[in-house]
Amino acid sequence: MRIHIFGASGSGVTTLGKALSKKLNIEYFDSDDFFWLESKIPFTIKQDPEIRNTIVAEKLNHTDDWIFGGSMIHWGQNIFPAFDLVIFLYLPPEIRLERVRKREHERYGDEIIINPERKKMFEKFMDWTEDYDHNTGIANRTLHAHREWLSTINTPLLELSGNYDIQQKIEIIFKKMDQEKLHLK
Repeated sequence: MRIHIFGASGSGVTTLGKALSKKLNIEYFDSDDFFWLESKIPFTIKQDPEIRNTIVAEKLNHTDDWIFGGSMIHWGQNIFPAFDLVIFLYLPPEIRLERVRKREHERYGDEIIINPERKKMFEKFMDWTEDYDHNTGIANRTLHAHREWLSTINTPLLELSGNYDIQQKIEIIFKKMDQEKLHLK
């Protein structure tokens, strides 16, 4: 089974992906691990897209069952094997933005407040994150772009809109998997 989970930053993609991975006992791949290079300040140096696409295609094509978390709508054509299920997560902006602020503070502490360079990076990231719902042109990963991509797929789709807890999400996903007769390979 090949599951793709995506949504805006702070919507719970990684948390759900890891929990579902554990429940199904299949591997979870996070788009950030392919998109970004390891660096002193995480999430600041992008991987070359050609290298990224080669690595992700190789990993996913050589694994039978997996979950891929994160947006990949602008990565190019013919990179990903066919998905068996796509799960789109949506949270109202006020909940999502608060989650992101909390997560960033837990990751980086006061550094994002007291260090002028890091503060500027944090503020830029928050502007990008907020743009998801407003589509002002700061980001190319927006609700509009995600909805547009969803309109092009011919794959079973589950949209989870709202602030469900992990267990509720997993129960809804398992119901959808049963309805679609999706099973591990």
